Formats: sequence, structure tokens, C-alpha cells
Amino acid sequence: MRITSKGQVTIPQEVRRELGLEPGDEVEIVVQDGAAKIVPARGPSGRGRRVVDALLGRGDVDLTTDEIMALTRGD
Repeated sequence: MRITSKGQVTIPQEVRRELGLEPGDEVEIVVQDGAAKIVPARGPSGRGRRVVDALLGRGDVDLTTDEIMALTRGD
């Protein structure tokens, strides 16, 4: 397997099949004892997860979730 100039590799079909991976699925690369392991992502990942992680705990509004939802809905 060769790594492209963009750092990409192609996961062989037999590996995708064994892991049950389909086009568009998310995977994680876990490094353990100097080896990389490709595993199906367990939860939200990617750009959305990074945005949520960056914003987590930064809210400064003294409103309850119900009050925020009421504002969102226009109640």
C-alpha cells in the first residue's frame, strides 16, 4: 500500500468488507504500541465533532434549554 502526497491510502476491498465499511462511513485511526489501527468510528467525528469540542463549555447565556428552544421556535 502506498501513501499519496496528500497522505491518503486506499483501504482494500476485503478489509472494508470485513469491517462492514461503506462509502461515506467514518473511520478512526488508533495508534497503539507504534502501530496504526483503522476502526469504524464509534460516535460523531470529523469536522462537526471538532466544532462541538471547541465550543463545549463556552456558553455564557443564563437560559435553560427550554428557554433557548422557545426562542428558537419563536414561542
